[in-house]
Amino acid sequence: MSEKKRFKTRNNEPVKSRNIHQSITFACTPMELYTALMDSHIHSEFTGSPAVISNRETGKFTAYDGWIEGKNLKLIPNKKIVQQWRGADWPKGHYSIVEYEFFPIQNGTKLVFSQKDVPAQFYSDISKGWREHYWEKLKAMLEK
Repeated sequence: MSEKKRFKTRNNEPVKSRNIHQSITFACTPMELYTALMDSHIHSEFTGSPAVISNRETGKFTAYDGWIEGKNLKLIPNKKIVQQWRGADWPKGHYSIVEYEFFPIQNGTKLVFSQKDVPAQFYSDISKGWREHYWEKLKAMLEK
């Protein structure tokens, strides 16, 4: 994947960034998956950490006890979530764009996920983190 130099740090230096693309299938409906990601109580339950999530466009959210924060840009229930997203240790003012798309398939849902403009130094940890701290935990909760 190529790195981009789009955002600036405090020293006015560009932030090198990368994009993440993942596709995951779940044995649940698009509504169950969408709800798990957008409901504060359910989100907190599957991650094991406090989350506060607005269910409105332009509404704010936090997850993993405030380590993740951002706002909802577009919400199409059971079909798509687009969010402005950042980690607490990212360069000040730098946000990525996270997009979840839900596709019904036989016996479940295919989730097509992307995250654009992840600071390059965090790319590996963030990419792995989605699998370990979201997809695996969601599967365990939704597929019992």
